[in-house]
Amino acid sequence: MQAALEVTARHCRKETEAYGQCVATNPSSWQQDCHQLKVEMAKCTSSHPIVQKIRQDCAEPFAAFEQCLKLNQTSVINCTEHVQQFLLCADKVKLAT
Repeated sequence: MQAALEVTARHCRKETEAYGQCVATNPSSWQQDCHQLKVEMAKCTSSHPIVQKIRQDCAEPFAAFEQCLKLNQTSVINCTEHVQQFLLCADKVKLAT
């Protein structure tokens, strides 16, 4: 996951910061208000191989996390376990060298 975060920070900093700021300032409506920023961040990050591999290998825990967020829009703290499961998966992802 560290590699993916570094790639995102290096190549998609503007998009990531804009999305994070939007989510932070719209706690009850971030899913609607920040959708376009999420799309822009996803487009940026999807072009890097490590991010593509994490999306492929960790699709199930990420989908569970997204579903949790949809069900807990006003109390995303309820999704902590889902985040941890996704991060555990992502930490194991390596690019074949």
